[in-house]
Amino acid sequence: MTAEPVTLALCGDVMLGRGVDQILPCPGDPELREVYVEDARIYVGLAEAVNGPIPRPVDYAYPWGDALAALDAAAPAARVLNLETGVTRRGTFAPGREIHYRMHPANLPCLTAARPDAVVLANNHVLDFGREGLAETLDSLAAAGLRTAGAGADAAAARRPAAVPLPGGRRLLVLAVGMPSSGVPRTWAATAHHGGVHWAPGPSPATAAEAAAALRAARRPGDLTMVSVHWGSNWGYTVPRDQTACAHALIDAGVDLVHGHSSHHPRPLEVHAGKLILHGCGDFIDDYEGITGYERYRDDLRPLYLPALDAGTGRLRELRIVPFQAHRMRLRHASRADARWLAALLDGLTTGFAPCALSMDPAPALTLRPA
Repeated sequence: MTAEPVTLALCGDVMLGRGVDQILPCPGDPELREVYVEDARIYVGLAEAVNGPIPRPVDYAYPWGDALAALDAAAPAARVLNLETGVTRRGTFAPGREIHYRMHPANLPCLTAARPDAVVLANNHVLDFGREGLAETLDSLAAAGLRTAGAGADAAAARRPAAVPLPGGRRLLVLAVGMPSSGVPRTWAATAHHGGVHWAPGPSPATAAEAAAALRAARRPGDLTMVSVHWGSNWGYTVPRDQTACAHALIDAGVDLVHGHSSHHPRPLEVHAGKLILHGCGDFIDDYEGITGYERYRDDLRPLYLPALDAGTGRLRELRIVPFQAHRMRLRHASRADARWLAALLDGLTTGFAPCALSMDPAPALTLRPA
């Protein structure tokens, strides 16, 4: 008898700070030190100027909008996201940074509303308020019962995979790593003596070998493994050759899925040796709605990825993508026309898949299967 596949729910960057934090019940200090913006509430005003008024305060589930029902309908065995926000009132603005993100710890129910099973922290904003801010972030997430990967009080903790229980006694091991190409500075790396992120100098055979070895050391029979990696630039569809080679090397070394993020829009996805590589998932929640200049990438469209993996081998059976759209700082189902646009884009970017099949009931969704 063939075991039921294991369905995961994955998305890219979840940024609950700055303007998002300001519309929640417990907004923190709105001060910013950006070149053009000194108050986080300005980002709320930019979004309102585009799509209309946003009620304040909103309830904690508001930013997730239609995504919560979609998650419940999919009933994934594990939910994994990249939290690109410090959760802190402490610390000082990290020097040399153009942008700083943080949410008030009292607004953490906004994150737990989505019931994530693993929260990835190896990114270029988790230390926006220094190691003191990181310490409060880690304490806040732990107090909420959330598993984290990619940052910790020392190097061993930052490199330790999160272990998510799966049906049948299996686990999903999530190892997270951040790279300079996405803006993660070397100085943020965790060491034996202080906290930080699991940092790698770049996508290389050595990086892939180290990550795969860490997962092998933690793996039990029946476990599935994934590497969640913050890499690459914010814009553009081209994936550097060394990044593709690193992703392939991870799969060849036994990793079951590569979960890439940092880009503000979806990047190519591929099947390599039967397993899924998401080079860039795109943003999921943020306050970018009123920011202009890159409209051709349609960064207002926010995909939720639902891969179904073979429970025994980790090979991809099917990938469903449910597209949402940011509207008044809330996710709503994308229109049929926008879903078709995304399907056409992915058909042109994907490798190793049959063409996207677009379904419309109960909401637009894309289905991709290995070719």
